[in-house]
Amino acid sequence: MYLRLKKKITVDQYQVLTIHDIAHVTGNFRELEDIRQLKIYELTKQDKNVSVIDGFHLIDVLLSAYPNLTFELVGPNQVIVDIKKGSRKASPILIACIWLLLCIGSAMAIMHFHFDVDMKQVHQSLHTYLTGEESEKPLWIQVPYSLGLGIGMILFFNHVFKKRFNEEPSPLEIEMFNYQEDLDQYLVTHENVLNHRNDD
Repeated sequence: MYLRLKKKITVDQYQVLTIHDIAHVTGNFRELEDIRQLKIYELTKQDKNVSVIDGFHLIDVLLSAYPNLTFELVGPNQVIVDIKKGSRKASPILIACIWLLLCIGSAMAIMHFHFDVDMKQVHQSLHTYLTGEESEKPLWIQVPYSLGLGIGMILFFNHVFKKRFNEEPSPLEIEMFNYQEDLDQYLVTHENVLNHRNDD
């Protein structure tokens, strides 16, 4: 019988996990449906928000229940169990404050960058170089530059609100994916149910 652990699942508090919940199972046995319903682990208060079930724990339970069968584990060796708690509704005031803080912070960063490189002088020099005339406010350069800056950021992040321009992930999505992968690896290392059993 072949088993492939799911990489990550989301479950309710105190749920009893079965083979079907944490793994894909296939094989040529009459007991296949019974194996899918076999209890593997019961979530407790000690599991808090996240638990990790190791493939060896799964194989131990299966061999205890079905000693005459052979089990082959393929794919991931652990499954991360994300435990749902009571969902809290986001406060519109908190969202507005965070949005305002991010907008002000990004605007200040852009303004300080332009001040550091003296972008105004750059535009004036560019105007003089192209036209041969000096101008204090070369708007024909400054306005398209400002618009291009905003459009460039939208294209860079590949989003306008929930609208995507193409299927290519944005740099922010890639960074979030890498962060999640690192977080999952940390959880696998530190929250492993088998490790806790061995420590006990």
